[in-house]
Parts: sequence; structure tokens; C-alpha cells
Amino acid sequence: MKRLETEILVIGGGATGVGVAWDAALRGFDVALVEKRDLTHGTTGRYHGLLHSGARYVVKDPQSAVECIQENQILRRTHAHCIEDTGGFFVVTPEDEGPYQDAFIAGCARAMIPCHEISVAEALRREPLLNPRISRVFEVSDGAADSFLATHATAQAATQAGARLFTYHEVIGLLQKGGEGDRRVVGARVRDVVNGEELEIRAQLVINATGAWAGRLAAMAGIDVQIIPGKGVMVALNHRLVNTVINRCKMCDDGDILVPIHTVSVIGTTDERVSDPEHLSIEPWEVQFMLDEGDKLVPGLSKARVVRAWAGVRPLYQEGHVGDSRDATRQFTLLDHKTRDGVGGILTITGGKWTTFRLMAEKTVDLAASILGERKPCATAITPVPGAEQGHYWLGHRLREVEHERLQGELVCECELVTRTMLENAVRHNPTVTLDDLRRDVRLGMGPCQGGFCTYRAVGILHEMQGTNNQQSTINNQRRTPDGEHATRNTQHAFPSPNLLLRDFLQERWKGLTPILWGQQLKQARLDELIYLSLMNADRLPDAELTGPMSDFYAWDAGSQDEETAGDA
Repeated sequence: MKRLETEILVIGGGATGVGVAWDAALRGFDVALVEKRDLTHGTTGRYHGLLHSGARYVVKDPQSAVECIQENQILRRTHAHCIEDTGGFFVVTPEDEGPYQDAFIAGCARAMIPCHEISVAEALRREPLLNPRISRVFEVSDGAADSFLATHATAQAATQAGARLFTYHEVIGLLQKGGEGDRRVVGARVRDVVNGEELEIRAQLVINATGAWAGRLAAMAGIDVQIIPGKGVMVALNHRLVNTVINRCKMCDDGDILVPIHTVSVIGTTDERVSDPEHLSIEPWEVQFMLDEGDKLVPGLSKARVVRAWAGVRPLYQEGHVGDSRDATRQFTLLDHKTRDGVGGILTITGGKWTTFRLMAEKTVDLAASILGERKPCATAITPVPGAEQGHYWLGHRLREVEHERLQGELVCECELVTRTMLENAVRHNPTVTLDDLRRDVRLGMGPCQGGFCTYRAVGILHEMQGTNNQQSTINNQRRTPDGEHATRNTQHAFPSPNLLLRDFLQERWKGLTPILWGQQLKQARLDELIYLSLMNADRLPDAELTGPMSDFYAWDAGSQDEETAGDA
């Protein structure tokens, strides 16, 4: 078995885990991170894309509100290119009249959240599709965030600072030593799920940043962590109905927020306590409920074309809470299992919001530094990640590039303006196991056709790049040598056949379509069916049977609707 030693081992490749790796590396710690799938495969890649101002929580959860507004202002500097400065409206619909608005205004003042009332006429001038029956409008500093891009940019910053990141490495056991009363975690045994090889990582401290799966990982060390998994259903509409984040000015509830993110609008979200974060069902009535509630913000929203529905699981934590997940706090929790459970060498960070991931990482590494010995102070609040120098995200940037460079003939995905060069660069810079990895990198297949016209093109390009010699591809990955210098290492990944790549991606896109097959999207799905099943015979294309660890990724189950993959935000 291969072995690796590090000071800090971070488990979990979502925003928080990658943020911890970045913070710790900047402070001078030797850091390794493992993630069982691709970065952002979990909750980070399955939310509505909101950069919170904190106003949503000023009445019910004021501490979360304070954290959100402070981090909102920091992320606008450190991750500027991942954020669209949409601004936000809190609107009072006819159903929301009551005393809440006075409490809202007072709460924003206490949390020091910039909030001012504008006239309904001004709001309608800026957002003509808003409900004309709204009676009051408050403007706050909400925004739209690309969690995929932000996490990859943070990961790039982490590796530049010396961190080692291992995707597709699943923890299969925690290494422990000592007996009762003196037990500690000293690392983990992980399995490379691509080639099946096992790796033993010895660490002075293990940080559990697995989100909704934190309880499962803690159980490997005999520790009880009761996560409250709250499922949230979201629905994407095929264009931007608004250019401003719209909230209903009332106590947080289902279907009360509309977020413009990239080329779509997202209406959300529900909050339902579930037992399993891995397998989530979405019922048509949940989608219809979101649309009906959306009509109260934008009349006619329910008649718009729906392109996808998906669900994510909030990793909420509140000691002793037995009620609904909606009532659980949105604050984050940092657990030192030495003081809490008598097991040293392991910390758990969970809860919180995407907006507070950097703060969560800072507090986690503060505690890690107190255990391992202080190094440098935290610098993530003043250190921009690569790309931040571009400034805030602008919706028209891809179109401008395509028109200026005359790249129309290079388009692979017309919906999201993904060019062949973008696709090839994503493959070269990030080890790709599935086309879904590329979706997270470049938004392949996330537009109205949901992969109908780009899937076969992308598979053809990958086939050319990878070659046909046992479906193997050499990808150059940046790793750091023990002396800290960058060294390029050629890593062999065994890729499945192009037919499997195509079939798998179509199936992943299909999972988010099954709850919304009506109207125009049903017509699109029928067209896709004719292209891939009637013309290409995709479900019966020959391919070598895939065995070994990777077979789990490509298991063919045409009837499965359990797991909803990351959505279009």
C-alpha cells in the first residue's frame, strides 16, 4: 500500500473542505485533501446560487445574518469573478402583509446590513415582470454566485500554496491508535476509485468537512454526530425572468426566492428533513408548488419553460434538535472531538451556508493551529484567488468572446456558449472521469436542450483526445515535490469507452428532467429521444463491459429517479 504523510488531512471536496485546505496551506501547514468524487459533487454543487446579504435571516437567525453580510463583502473581493452583482429585492406581496416588515427593517439595522426602501414604481422599472400588486420593496446586497467556479478557483489557490488535492479518492477507514480514554485518529485509508489502488495517509490532524455525510465519517471513529439533512428542491427556468435576486419579505418558507444565475432563473426552495443525503426523490407536485409560489413574485412564472429540477441536502447541525429541518439553525458548528468525545486528532466542521464557507474554514484552521502550533495568521480574507482580478462576473462575457474571436464554428454547446477550446482546456487541467465533471467545469449541457445537441459532440472530442489504446489518457497534473517546487507528473487514468461516456451523461441529464416533463420541455425531451435512441441507438451501443471500481459510476439503471445530480446553479 502506498503511504503519504501530512500535517492536516481534509476530507471533503466541497466549498468548505477546499476552503480549509486553502487557508491551512497559506498559513504554512502541509495539507492533503481527499474527495470521493469530483469537487462540488455534493451540496456545494446543488444549491440555488445565492450570495446571501444575510437579510433573509435577520429575524429568525440573526447571528447567521451577521456572518453572511461580513462574508458577502469579503467574497466580492477574493472571488469577484465568481459573483454577479445582481443586488436583491425583498418584496411584500399581498399574501405577506403584516408586522414582519418592521421586524425585518430593525433586524437589518442590528446586523449592519445595508437596506433601504425603494418605491414600487422604481422596482417595476428595473424589473418589469415583478408582481405589480407588491406594496413595499427593500433593496439589499444579495448576489448570484457560481459555486462550481468558486470552488475550482479556491482549489487552484490551495495547490499554488502547496496543498495536495486528490479527487476520486474515497475514505474507507480512519486510522486510530490508543485505547479507551486515550484514543486518537492518526489518518485515513483511502481508495482511488478509478484504479482501485489504496493509499494510507498519515496525518497529525484530520478535518471532517464532508457536509451531509459528516455523521457517516465520524462513525468510522466511533463518534456520534447527528446531522440534520434538509432536502431543498429547486427548479430552473430556461431564461432570466429577472436580473435581481427576488425574496419575499416574510419569515423564510418554501418557494420564496428567485435567483438569476448565468442564463437561467432558479426558484426555490423546499426544506424537508430526509434520512439519506445520497438518494433523493423529487415529485412533480414539489415542482408545481415551486412554480405556483413563484407566480406570487412574477405572475406567469409557472407558464415559463422549465428545464430542470434538482435537490440538495443542507448539512444542518443543532444539538438535541428533533423538529423540522426548516427550524434548525443555519449557523455553522465546529466540533473538537477531543473535548466532546474523548477522541483526539479529528475535528468536524458542518452547517453554515455557501456564503460563509471562508469563515468556516478560518475558524477551523484557527482551532487546528491551536492544536498543532501557530504558524502564520489567516490570510484568506485579503488574498484573491486566481481570476479575481477580472472583476465581477458579467453575463455577456462568453458571447462577447465568441463574437469578437469569431468562434461560432467552434461551439460545442450553443446553449451555454461552450467552445471546443474551453472543453479541451478543462480536460487537460482537471482529471476527467465522466462528462458530468466537464459539466461542472464549463456548464456543458446545462441549457434548455439539457445536452441534446452537445453530448455527442463532446464525446467525439474526448474520443479524439483520449485515443483508443485501451481507453487510456495521459493527463498532466500539477503536484508539489517535498521541497515545495512544482513538478509535472503524468498520471494514467483508465477511461471508459466513448459509448459509456455518452450513455452515462444522457442518464445524468435525464434524472433532472423526469419531474418536469410537460409543455415545451417535453417536446425537447422527445426530440432528444429521437436523436439518441431512435437515430443513434444510444441505449444499445456496443461497449466493453467496465469492471473494477469505476463500474459504479456507469451502472446502467434506466428506471432510476432517486438521485438528482447538481442543478443549473
